[in-house]
Amino acid sequence: MVKVNTCVFISGKGSNLKKLILNSNNYNFPIKIKLVVSNNKKAEGLKFARKWSIPYLIINNKQNLSEDKILIKIKYYKVNLILLAGYMKILSKNFIRSFGKSIINIHPSLLPKFKGLNTFEKALSQKEKKTGCTVHYVTEKLDSGRIILKKFFYIDNKDNIETLKKKTQRLEYNAFSEAIIKIIK
Repeated sequence: MVKVNTCVFISGKGSNLKKLILNSNNYNFPIKIKLVVSNNKKAEGLKFARKWSIPYLIINNKQNLSEDKILIKIKYYKVNLILLAGYMKILSKNFIRSFGKSIINIHPSLLPKFKGLNTFEKALSQKEKKTGCTVHYVTEKLDSGRIILKKFFYIDNKDNIETLKKKTQRLEYNAFSEAIIKIIK
């Protein structure tokens, strides 16, 4: 099987990255992670890149210089797909245009509801009956790209921000992989 060279962007714990790495080691899974990018030098997820000997790049806060550096590395590794897995920085329009291929994000709400940050707080304050996650293509407009798939669960009256986060993350681990299979096969 020819696998799609992929780069994963992270900012934190990297739990989605870990699941993607484990799946990518499966012969039938359609991606090969060639590079991990983080905007946080203390991101716990970098330990997964190190553990599986995946090259990684830590970028600084100077937007244009950082994005140029990423584009050079992405070209070097012949990356054709970017996955945003808990990446807490907005990519510039110039970066999205310059890459020119698929960028996919996993978002912790049922888009188009609750774009951006604080999705769990918003779901609770608006007394939503259900929430979940959405995997979508990244466009120049925040959290507005074509939806690939959604997964949801019903909100219990005992739920709080922390329980919603945990339940959503459990959904994300499978949703991201399912979306990748859906778009590549």
